[in-house]
Amino acid sequence: MTSRLVLAIGDLHIPDRAAAIPAKFRKLLAPGKIGQILCLGNLTDKETYDFLRSVAPDLQIVKGEFDVEAPNLPLSKVVTHGSLRIGFTHGHTIIPQGDSDSLLIAARQMDVDVLVWGGTHRFEAYELEGKLFVNPGTATGAISSGWWAEGEDPIPSFCLMDVQGSVLVLYVYQLRTDEKGVESVSVEKVTFRKELPAPPITDKAI
Repeated sequence: MTSRLVLAIGDLHIPDRAAAIPAKFRKLLAPGKIGQILCLGNLTDKETYDFLRSVAPDLQIVKGEFDVEAPNLPLSKVVTHGSLRIGFTHGHTIIPQGDSDSLLIAARQMDVDVLVWGGTHRFEAYELEGKLFVNPGTATGAISSGWWAEGEDPIPSFCLMDVQGSVLVLYVYQLRTDEKGVESVSVEKVTFRKELPAPPITDKAI
């Protein structure tokens, strides 16, 4: 049976801002486990593109502001899993970038239940007006100005989504480094359930 786990990953910036996807992440992203990849852009090297295609041939990509060699990539896409419509975009076209009201407007325009966006290099997940908003962060820990405090480095992260009908279970993977420089992967789970319309009330004959 084909896996329908969906990987949300983005803001890789290899080799300009990061050397590679961390080894502990690459080990987790083994071929055969993931059915589809939603790449949020700034996939700036062919080796990483080939790696992601080896993880899941169904690789869906949208354009980031640094994808200058791929001018024909769309700015946004929509896929459907179960009864959920999932939209994804890099996020540099959302103004103000990362603004919750602007993201809600974009989700309404795309007519989606879930909106996945990037650009800030920081993981976020929250519900707003019955929709789920997810930012998987940067899978490489690539630096980004304006979204992290001075001296604070981005935490490498990605997300896996498991959709069953109207329920989405989000798994957030983050690579953390302790004071001794030892790396470990933490996993958190977020559950989202789409609100289904109530069935119509019918009069029953007595």
